[in-house]
Amino acid sequence: MFRLSHFMRELLDPQPLKPARKPAAPVVIWNLIRRCNLACKHCYTTSADIDFPGELSTQEVYTVMDDLKGFKVPVLILSGGEPLLRPDIFDISRRAKAMGFYVALSSNGTRITERNIDEIADIDYQYIGVSLDGIQETHDSFRRMSGSFDEALHGVELCLNKGIKVGIRFTLTQDNAQDFPALLQLMDDYGIDKFYLSHLNYGGRGNRNRKDDAHYQMTREAMNLLFDTCYRWLKEGKEREFVTGNNDADGVYFLHWVRQRFPEQAEHIRARLEQWGGNASGVNVANIDNLGTVHPDTFWWHYDLGNVRQRPFSEIWTDRSDPLMDGLKRSPRPLEGRCATCHYQAICNGNTRVRAAQTTGNFWAEDPGCYLTDAEIAAPDDLKLQI
Repeated sequence: MFRLSHFMRELLDPQPLKPARKPAAPVVIWNLIRRCNLACKHCYTTSADIDFPGELSTQEVYTVMDDLKGFKVPVLILSGGEPLLRPDIFDISRRAKAMGFYVALSSNGTRITERNIDEIADIDYQYIGVSLDGIQETHDSFRRMSGSFDEALHGVELCLNKGIKVGIRFTLTQDNAQDFPALLQLMDDYGIDKFYLSHLNYGGRGNRNRKDDAHYQMTREAMNLLFDTCYRWLKEGKEREFVTGNNDADGVYFLHWVRQRFPEQAEHIRARLEQWGGNASGVNVANIDNLGTVHPDTFWWHYDLGNVRQRPFSEIWTDRSDPLMDGLKRSPRPLEGRCATCHYQAICNGNTRVRAAQTTGNFWAEDPGCYLTDAEIAAPDDLKLQI
């Protein structure tokens, strides 16, 4: 995840560089249930409105939570499917909060209603993310349910009215890029705390529909708008949070944006970006699916590392006998193609490996989702900006 607001604040108010902090354990995104009332076009879990057998019981979830706490996992992001369809979601959430985890909820928003908003507020989630993939018909088409935009936005409003930190998540594709400016305006109009722009990654239905991935120029235009909006709002005193995910080339593109507009700050930002280090799959980001299977991140559901019913998560995560996990944990990673020759590996870390694996069968091939030109991944002396 590229925390754009963090780096933009650093641009506006540079702070002395300090040693980077190394997390003791990964953030865990936990798909507690696969059932969902929607059937989204790019869903990495290929969820549907049916019950999926074999999901972890409440007690099994608690046992895993105990191991995660002992392993020093700092953050649990409770997801699905739609996590609010799991009957024990609030019991699980309360226990996680009591254990001291940072607890976030990832929802499609349609199941946040007047009937449960008080209980949601009482749990005091640190953050709730709601997916909005366009305005009205665009979103409804993406989510394959008429009226889902209005229901999701109503869920966001209920959270805002309760003082809950809430954000909107947007997956950029050819189908909805035209709505991106309007979603930023909606964020401003409603005073929404956070905007998460996700690039399309090739898992589940997202892999089936990868032909709809945004063109490079479309991606560049969206990133330019995001950078400009973030900068302008911070200058205006609007403390909003902007992050992007599933394309760590965003960090390199931001560095080029800084070099063009604030050249005196470029080296400081470059050092900060290298401290961030880019893609963290298999290192600082982990996934547990609804059946208890562990994956390097949420888009690797087709690749299993082990199951928490047979081995504790802490043991699975530290086992480097698996070739993918070993490569992901290496520094530098064993990259090939353009990624191997890229001057900015220390910032991007080879980007997501999922797209490369899905399109070539090779974990370490160049990422087809990298929208940077050959000049932009070369050393700065050879750089010809095309921003």
